[in-house]
Amino acid sequence: MSERGSMQRSRDKASVLAGRSVLVVEDETIISLEIEQMLQDLDCGAIWHAANVMQALAVLAQHRPDVALLDVNLGREKVFPVADMLRERSIPFIFSTGYGRDGLPLEWAGRPVIQKPYLTRELAMALTPLIEGEKNI
Repeated sequence: MSERGSMQRSRDKASVLAGRSVLVVEDETIISLEIEQMLQDLDCGAIWHAANVMQALAVLAQHRPDVALLDVNLGREKVFPVADMLRERSIPFIFSTGYGRDGLPLEWAGRPVIQKPYLTRELAMALTPLIEGEKNI
């Protein structure tokens, strides 16, 4: 496939994400900022950051994102309380981990996962079905 065709598909995916709000739960500041840049490149709207479970729950107390991207390992804690709240509120989310699906407990094994590191087009391809409702919330 040509690079041009790949870029066009990325733009098509980005159009679905345009204006969408995203909660990014990531404890590594540099990675969080890189993700923010990717989301801006995809024309997403509001982007809220949280570095730990408490911050993420505080964001969710004030905002309702269209989708969330959750790093599984947040220092010494896991992101699963945030995933529970998102599931309760029917907000679609995807786990982000360097371990892929193997890094998830069985309870969450059926959820979408994007393996680190990833590119902008891979992020778009992972988030788009969630926005379009192709995955169970």
